[in-house]
Amino acid sequence: MQNFENFLLNHLPISKSIHPTYEKALQKMLLAGGKRFRPALLLGVVNAYNPLLIEGAYHAAYAIELLHTYSLIHDDLPAMDNSPLRRGEPTLHITFDEATAILVGDALNTYSFEVLSNAPFSDYTRVGLIRELANNGGLNGMVLGQAIDCYFENRPLGLDDVKMLHINKTAKLIAASLKMGALIVDREEVGDKIYDFGIKLGLLFQIQDDILDVTQSSDEAGKLTNNDEAKNSFVTLLGLEEALKEADTLADELILELKSFDESLKNELSSLLIEYINRHKS
Repeated sequence: MQNFENFLLNHLPISKSIHPTYEKALQKMLLAGGKRFRPALLLGVVNAYNPLLIEGAYHAAYAIELLHTYSLIHDDLPAMDNSPLRRGEPTLHITFDEATAILVGDALNTYSFEVLSNAPFSDYTRVGLIRELANNGGLNGMVLGQAIDCYFENRPLGLDDVKMLHINKTAKLIAASLKMGALIVDREEVGDKIYDFGIKLGLLFQIQDDILDVTQSSDEAGKLTNNDEAKNSFVTLLGLEEALKEADTLADELILELKSFDESLKNELSSLLIEYINRHKS
C-alpha cells in the first residue's frame, strides 16, 4: 500500500485562498492515516486480475478513501457522535471548529467524485464507478444508515433492523470497494458475487467495532470508546458474549466463501482479509 500512500500524498486537496486554516483542515484527517481498508480491497481485486491497471486504480481507491474520511468527520460532529478523537488525533471540530468540520466533510465528499471523474478509464467505466460510489455512499447507502442510527438513538431496534442499519451505514461502502475493483478490470459477474461477500464483510466489521468499543481503551482504538450505550450497537442489543458468537459465525462463513473464489482472487484477498476477519478474536 506504500504506492497508494504516495499517490494520496501527491493528490491532497489544495485550496488557494485567503482562509488561514482551510487547506490544513482539508488534509488533516487524510494525513492522520487510518487502515486504508477500503482502498486495499479495491486494489486487491484489480491486482488479482490485471496488475497493469493498478496505477489507474489508485484514483478510484483514493476516491473511496476521500468519501470514507468525509463520513468519519461528519460522524464525529457534536450533532452526531460528538467524538473528540479519530485516527488517534483530535477531531476537526475540536482542532478548528464545527463549521470547518462540516465544510471540510462537504469538500472531501465532492472532491472524491472529481478525483474519480479524472481517472484514466473509459467514460463507460468512469460512469459505472461514479454510480457505484454514489449509490452506496449516498442517500440509499451510508447516509441512510447514518440517518437511521441518529434517529433511533435511545430507541432500541430489533436485530434485523440493526443489521439493516449497519448494512447501509458501514457494509455498503466496503462492498462497493470490492465491486468497483471488478468494474475496473471488466469483471462485472465477479463484481456481483464479491459485492454480496462485501456486505457480509462489512457487517462483521461493524460487529467487531462494537466489540472493540467495549474491550479497548480510546488510546488503543484511536477513537473514543465506551460511547455506544445509547446507540443500536450489536453489543448493546445482544451483549458481549452473543455479539462475539455472531462475529464468529460470520467470520466462518466469510472464510468459506473466500476459499470458493478463483485462485488469483483468493490469494490476493486472503493476505489482507484473514487478519481483519479474525480481529475480534485477538
